[in-house]
Amino acid sequence: MVSITQHFDSGNIEVVDASDPMDIRLAIRRDTGSDFLQWFHFRASAPVGAQCRFRIVNAGQTSYPKGWEGYKVRRSDNLDDWYWVEETAFDGQELVFSFRFDRPSCWFAYFAPYSYERHLFLMASAQQLPHCGYRSLGQTVQDRDIDLLRVGEELPGRKKVWLIGRQHPGEPQASWFMEGVLDQLLFNDDALGHHLLDKAVFYVVPHMNPDGAVLGNLRSNAAGVNLNRAWAEPSPVDSPEVFHVLAEMDLVGLDFLLDVHADEELPYVFVSGMEGVPGYAGRLEGLQSAFCQAWLRHSPDFQTERGYKPDPAGQANLSIASNQVAHRFGKLALTLEMPFKENANLPNPGMGWSPNDCMALGETFLLALDEILDRL
Repeated sequence: MVSITQHFDSGNIEVVDASDPMDIRLAIRRDTGSDFLQWFHFRASAPVGAQCRFRIVNAGQTSYPKGWEGYKVRRSDNLDDWYWVEETAFDGQELVFSFRFDRPSCWFAYFAPYSYERHLFLMASAQQLPHCGYRSLGQTVQDRDIDLLRVGEELPGRKKVWLIGRQHPGEPQASWFMEGVLDQLLFNDDALGHHLLDKAVFYVVPHMNPDGAVLGNLRSNAAGVNLNRAWAEPSPVDSPEVFHVLAEMDLVGLDFLLDVHADEELPYVFVSGMEGVPGYAGRLEGLQSAFCQAWLRHSPDFQTERGYKPDPAGQANLSIASNQVAHRFGKLALTLEMPFKENANLPNPGMGWSPNDCMALGETFLLALDEILDRL
């Protein structure tokens, strides 16, 4: 007998039929209040030694069906270590994977989850340190705090660096990246962190969409809004997460923004730039190029050859965070994308792109930022 549940933080799956262990049929549930669907996370229990075959029957009808091509399910039996399910295949309609249980239960997910509890622990740990300030910018649709960490001292002449992550809740790579950045700035007590904090103050919103993450959504908040399409006219009712963060940016100012995401289809690490923003040519173009070249020097994972097609000049979608911020402040603002699949340029057999990779990328980001900080 196989038991399947999704009733926990970030859980998402519907059981169609689990009566036959070799033909367990599942379906991904749509986001709260919207039609997005791709994220899944569930726990399965079975007798030790049982061989099971799972079929996600609506994979071909998800938001990004090409995302399943070359993809492998992640699994864990201790919620710390996540590995590929090697026997994963997509036939154009169904995502099928097989697994033999060597423990009584196992968790399966689209990517290694980053729990809301871990986020709260990170906030609690950070506020213990003397050069880190915490405050809530407001409440989400479901009345969770919109957490802001200020790392460093607000002194004249210091650059104001903003980092936001997890606008799309089903992209936990962003949370792992943020933890890597904060480890370097707050907890490692090394020369790089001290050097950066002598020149800049960091405003970090590690989790823009805690409601959506807890609900098991891919891209939407609890009101069904895609936050990264709400920056032109954010609503205090339907998109308070963006409304309050943008208001704080207007209040304190901004010299740089990195908005952290993950891409379902492309197996690469890359940034989406500001090419379509009015006024891009010239200074902003030079800054973007210099930053990307610096990151290439510090990270073997980062690359610039593959990514999104740049917007034509003057045609940027200003409802997207990085475009709105670049236009609003006239400053460097970029969107980082990480893979759900393997990083095709630097494979990691057996694990794929992992939480450790995300955290290491966060550290190399700071090295790249340091090279251009004085030019911002």
